Amino acid sequence: MKKTRRTALAAIRPLAAAIGLATAFGAAHAAGYPEQPITVVVPYSAGGGADNAARIIAQGMGEVAGQSVVIENKGGASGSIGAAFVARAKPDGYTVLYDASSFSINPVLRKLPYDAKKDFVPVSQAVSVPNILVAAPGSSFNNLQDFIDAARAKPGRLTFASYGPGSLAQMAAELLKKDANLDMVHVPYKGGAPAIVDVMGGQVDVYFANAASSLNYVTGGKLKALAVSSSQRMPELPNVATVGEAGIKNFNVVEWNGFFLPAGASPEVVAKLQDLVQKALARPDTREKLAKLGLTPVGSSAEDFAKFVDAEQTRWAEVVKTNNIQVN
Repeated sequence: MKKTRRTALAAIRPLAAAIGLATAFGAAHAAGYPEQPITVVVPYSAGGGADNAARIIAQGMGEVAGQSVVIENKGGASGSIGAAFVARAKPDGYTVLYDASSFSINPVLRKLPYDAKKDFVPVSQAVSVPNILVAAPGSSFNNLQDFIDAARAKPGRLTFASYGPGSLAQMAAELLKKDANLDMVHVPYKGGAPAIVDVMGGQVDVYFANAASSLNYVTGGKLKALAVSSSQRMPELPNVATVGEAGIKNFNVVEWNGFFLPAGASPEVVAKLQDLVQKALARPDTREKLAKLGLTPVGSSAEDFAKFVDAEQTRWAEVVKTNNIQVN
């Protein structure tokens, strides 16, 4: 018996030593992170909202870290192509996903080549921006209650635009449909620009437009703001009520961007990257550039961001089920 025990212990010692060595190596590796350029994959086309924000933040990250932070665009399939690429990447902290609200919407609408909950580690929410429910300047609707009254009086006749099936613009309107018990028709477009043009012209009744792309049209009188989707009024539109203030309780929808690492990334690397993002977002020059795009810096902790992403996916799953939303 004693001999067997000694033999077992002898076999275990090298394994324990190897594990200890690997742990020490991983910790030492994380301590020096980043030691080489970081690639941030943006799963959308260059020049879009997420890409513009990512480039501003990446510049700040590079200056904080003393390493290059390179943006690589891998667009397509509502962001899932780029996300799948990062999910398969080595989890060493040098391939990072910079995704948007679609990260929480895609899993409840589409069959994906990855598991959003199991294949990624949330690192930090970078920015947020509310949506503005807009209508044509000559519209008979002056506020959200006007629109709700008209929608209830004409079920199935009023329309809402979006920049694509499954987009946050659609989901915000679908949430309004659910919570206000409305019957409206979805009119999807292949981008935000054509959606705004048709709303301006009155071809579509309303649109939950990203504030970063629509605020100038509102302040310039080319669009009429009926409500804002966030829980607080926008400082730029102090006289425009929130959806919640119009009586739709607990309505708080914002577009967001955030950083993710592939599953398997060490807690040390996650913490280092989180710190890097937070320091970049704290820089006055970074904040000023983001503000010009209408974006609010966030810089949340990995733990808080994970809870936020999970809550977002749960909410949109409920909306998809209740409204029986399907996309091709």
